[in-house]
Amino acid sequence: MGLTREQYWKKSKCSVELDRRSEQRSEKKKTMGTTVTGLAPGLSRKLKKVLESRIDTPDLLSSLNTLSSFYDENTPQSRRNLRSNIEKRALSINREFIDASLAAQLALDSVENEVNALAECCDSIAKALNSCSASTGDIISTTERLKQELETTTQRQEIVACFLRDYQLSPEEISALRDEELNENFFKALSHVQEIHANCKVLLRTHHQRAGLELMDMMAVYQEGAYERLCRWVQAECRKLGDTDNPEVGELLKTAVRYLRERSVLFKYCAEEVANMRHNALFRRFISALTRGGPGGLPRPIEVHAHDPLRYVGDMLGWLHQALASEHELVQVLLDPDAVVDSEQTTNKLSNDSENGSGKAESDLMFVLDRIFEGVCRPFKLRVEQVLQSQPSLIVSYKLSNTLEFYSYTISDLLGRNTALCNTLWVLKDAAQKTFFDILKGQGEKLLRYPPLVAVDLSPPPAVREGVSLLLEIIDTHNSMMFPASGQKPAFDPVISAILDPIIQMCEQAAEAHKSKGAGHSSRRSRMSSDSGQVTRSAVDAILSNNSSASSSQTSETPSKIFLINCLCSIQQPLSGHEVAAEYVKRLGAMIDNHLHVLVEKEVDAILRRCNLLEKMPQFHNEVGTPLAEMEDTSPIILSECLKALFGLILGSESSLPEFEMMQVPRLRSEASVGVARSLAEAYELIYNAIMDTKNGYPDPRSLARHPPNQIRTILGI
Repeated sequence: MGLTREQYWKKSKCSVELDRRSEQRSEKKKTMGTTVTGLAPGLSRKLKKVLESRIDTPDLLSSLNTLSSFYDENTPQSRRNLRSNIEKRALSINREFIDASLAAQLALDSVENEVNALAECCDSIAKALNSCSASTGDIISTTERLKQELETTTQRQEIVACFLRDYQLSPEEISALRDEELNENFFKALSHVQEIHANCKVLLRTHHQRAGLELMDMMAVYQEGAYERLCRWVQAECRKLGDTDNPEVGELLKTAVRYLRERSVLFKYCAEEVANMRHNALFRRFISALTRGGPGGLPRPIEVHAHDPLRYVGDMLGWLHQALASEHELVQVLLDPDAVVDSEQTTNKLSNDSENGSGKAESDLMFVLDRIFEGVCRPFKLRVEQVLQSQPSLIVSYKLSNTLEFYSYTISDLLGRNTALCNTLWVLKDAAQKTFFDILKGQGEKLLRYPPLVAVDLSPPPAVREGVSLLLEIIDTHNSMMFPASGQKPAFDPVISAILDPIIQMCEQAAEAHKSKGAGHSSRRSRMSSDSGQVTRSAVDAILSNNSSASSSQTSETPSKIFLINCLCSIQQPLSGHEVAAEYVKRLGAMIDNHLHVLVEKEVDAILRRCNLLEKMPQFHNEVGTPLAEMEDTSPIILSECLKALFGLILGSESSLPEFEMMQVPRLRSEASVGVARSLAEAYELIYNAIMDTKNGYPDPRSLARHPPNQIRTILGI
């Protein structure tokens, strides 16, 4: 604390003294509590305040500490002068404070003087401003008015600039439309003219109709002049396209065509110009490809292969198809620049779009392409007709017909059906098909005019094998031919009928001639046998011999039927594995079954006739009132002789029943033999049941019909 020992001692002494006095006061307060109430009110209040005051407060302690710093001795004199000492001390402290704050006071005085000077300056400035405001009020009001007028003028200027931009052409744009060469500036100016023309339509809906009409008239003049100039330029550029085989279309020309599409008449003029130029160029290229070939002689001229009809016509069709693809791409890029050109996706595009009516662009493309390829139709048609008139072979004619049909469908998908080139292709396809069928017709008429003789072994004639071999070759050609995706496979049944129907008719004529010849020989043999008969014969032999002529005439049809069956089988078997001939194979199978059924019936009738039973079979079928035993034809004696003859044929040698050895198909041979045996067994069963029936009145049926039907079936092997 910085206190000396003496000061510390004094302070301690004072503290002890104060503590002692406070204890005395508390004792007095306790002892004199009763006396305080008896004092005067003022003195009592002061005494009470003194007694209630606390001496341990920080302020009191601080005061006492300060008092100990200058209170040296605790004497009565010092206690009496305590108040004056404290006042002197306070006075000295105040003087020290005044001395210490004198510099600050002087600084504050100088600041106050400066502030007063500033206040005087501000007052003078305020007075000057007040005097100036009165004199410049008119200037300020004029300035505000001019500022507002400037804003209004600026707005009007912007409106005028927008109007000029939207409704007027700049001198540079007018020059680009009229004087300069055609470039990008021309199309920008033309676009601006179109925009102004559209804006004028909006202006007509307002109260500025007169201005809108005048501006529209002015823009119409500019627009018409620009379009006429553009049309002339496009026509000139299109004329240049005919000078080269594969021209390139520039972006400027594409842009010009886009603008011309808005004027259908002008666009049509340009499209016709393109069609005429490319028409002439394509004609020259086609003639050059036919006669001179490519550059340097490669590829070789197409007419070098004129001796080979298939390659000659195929090369011309391939060249036309390739040219169509390139011309289609060129015309589409030129007339419809916004379309995406893809050579792999052009199939069906034009024809389908034109059929569906999707837009005018496709019809324009079709018109131009039709005009371009119209020139090559005549030379192409003349050359194909020359090939057809050169009497090609049957296979070549069929291949030519298929090739022309394939390209007819393919080019129709690309170009459209109702165009010159497609019509030419379809006409040539019909001509090739007619040539093919004319050749078939001539061959068929020749076969029918001179039918062959039936061989001894009843085998099919060579014409049948040749016809089937030719048909198989045509079927292989048909299966290997190309078919377009949009086209259907041509019907092959007319081809089969044109080849096989004359062959079958020829076989039928040959069989009929053989049957007539066989009937004549059998009649002569019967007369010779009747004249030379001198040997004694039994009744059964008499029956068989009496019926031999009838049976021979009847069975003379058997070789003819076998010959027909052999011919039909030789046609059916090679065709059975081909799908295109499935229907005709079914027809042949039905014809074979029919002939086989007739053959079996004729053989059974011949056997029954030889046994003198054929005329009696209806009586066994139909029930009559008179018993069969009482009828002359079915009497027991006659019926017994007939059954003996039948048993003699059934139980006789192996050659008694027909075995159809001349039939070349073992399956049919077996079916025919089984059919004859089954029919004979059924006929015998019918006769047996009639004999055993008591209504018919046969006296001894068991002796008349000695063999039951089961035995006959077993003997016949069925």
